[in-house]
Amino acid sequence: MNTRSKYKTKQREILLGYLKDKSGVHVTANDVCEYCKNQGSSIGQSTIYRHLESLVDEGIINKYIIDANSPACFEYVGEEVHEDGEVCFHCKCEKCGKLIHLHCDVLKDIKYHLFEDHKFELNSMRTVFYGVCEDCQIHT
Repeated sequence: MNTRSKYKTKQREILLGYLKDKSGVHVTANDVCEYCKNQGSSIGQSTIYRHLESLVDEGIINKYIIDANSPACFEYVGEEVHEDGEVCFHCKCEKCGKLIHLHCDVLKDIKYHLFEDHKFELNSMRTVFYGVCEDCQIHT
């Protein structure tokens, strides 16, 4: 268990349970609110936002702000201490809005190249590639 956690509440445990179940998937605060509502939980929207920000501060979830027109996304990364500065990128489908989280060595090489050859420090957590996802390509 992460010793960075401030305290345990029933609300926090509900949120963590949901986020763990969605591990590897990006969810929005609205997704969390909808889940809580469907489960009959009386957790208010402001409480959910507060808990999400607290979990981000504790390093249990990551927060991604992709662009000004999309809501922030959250991803469960674990309660154990993990490496900061992990390189990850995102792809966003221009048709359905799906956000895909990437850990890719080729893209890490690009980040390294940009720094070494061009003295440009790329923020991979805010790097988004736009295109069309596999599902939308199939249904086109």
